[in-house]
Amino acid sequence: MAGSQWRPPRSCDVYWSEFKHCKSLFNRFHEYYTYGKAPDCQQWKQDYYTCKEWEKNQSTHAKESLQESERRRVAEQRKFTPVWELRQTPPDDWHLPLNQDKPQDS
Repeated sequence: MAGSQWRPPRSCDVYWSEFKHCKSLFNRFHEYYTYGKAPDCQQWKQDYYTCKEWEKNQSTHAKESLQESERRRVAEQRKFTPVWELRQTPPDDWHLPLNQDKPQDS
């Protein structure tokens, strides 16, 4: 895309909403309970100010900073292993009717 047509991946209000959510008591408790530490919310705040800078000046520094931040977020989400093992083929008995009368634990 041309420089003047580029838009941030999220609106600036979304960055601010994410920052407020990150700083909320509920989220801080949840993060501490789940991961054992409080969340670091500064990147959301920085992205908000960078987004506002982009809207005001459309600087290439702001554009590159937002793109890099989003790349890091996507990479962070992808580094977790899936919970379920994906099948390559369906089970051999997929076409048989379900046995609803018998208990599942056999």
